[in-house]
Amino acid sequence: MGKRVEVKLKQLMNERELSLRELSRLTDIRHAALSELSTHKRQNINFHHIEKIAETFDIDDIREIIDIVEVRE
Repeated sequence: MGKRVEVKLKQLMNERELSLRELSRLTDIRHAALSELSTHKRQNINFHHIEKIAETFDIDDIREIIDIVEVRE
């Protein structure tokens, strides 16, 4: 078993009833980059993006955005 960093973008958007397009507009982050983050296909995390997401969702605790999950190898 290993661990993986996961961005909980889909969960945040669902809770706030926000689409990727709307989040892209609010954060000024490319739609494609947000899509890759939300589907866990992005290998690198841009901290500036995380900051913009936190600001948009008014989040003070990074654990609301990023989690470490167990994965089976």
